[in-house]
Amino acid sequence: MINEQIRDREVRLIGPDGAQLGIVSAREAMAKAQEAGLDLVKIAPQAKPPVCKIIDYGKYRYELSRKEKEAKKKQKTIDIKEVRLSPNIDTNDLKTKVNAARKFLSKGDRVKVTLRFRGREMAHMASSRHVLDDFAELLADVATVEKAPKIEGRSMTMFLSEKR
Repeated sequence: MINEQIRDREVRLIGPDGAQLGIVSAREAMAKAQEAGLDLVKIAPQAKPPVCKIIDYGKYRYELSRKEKEAKKKQKTIDIKEVRLSPNIDTNDLKTKVNAARKFLSKGDRVKVTLRFRGREMAHMASSRHVLDDFAELLADVATVEKAPKIEGRSMTMFLSEKR
């Protein structure tokens, strides 16, 4: 809320230089803001009494948007990369998939390891769990199992994340 939108009886006023001017009526605060050629902006509406500051509103909004952009720059998004396996995968093929997962983990991504079952492989789902266990064991030096292997429909999935 700015200027005439402030309807409170009295407010805690902060001057343009950041000095506390005490608790004054909203009209008096508005008069002081106009005298300084600036805007009266309600900064903390939930406080008792509400805190208002005499500042240039356009500059204030610009500073807020700059802070938001800066905060967005610093945050890192974590992607989920998927590695698909089959129950009758050979050891060298498994090592190739492990190397791919190792690369994803080193970049800071989470890895979803999916063991896909087709046709008659569905009958041996329980005995194929060792493939995911071997996969996790080969990556034990750089990754931890975030979610243990779980059967979902025609596939068994497991999530790995980088060790901290």
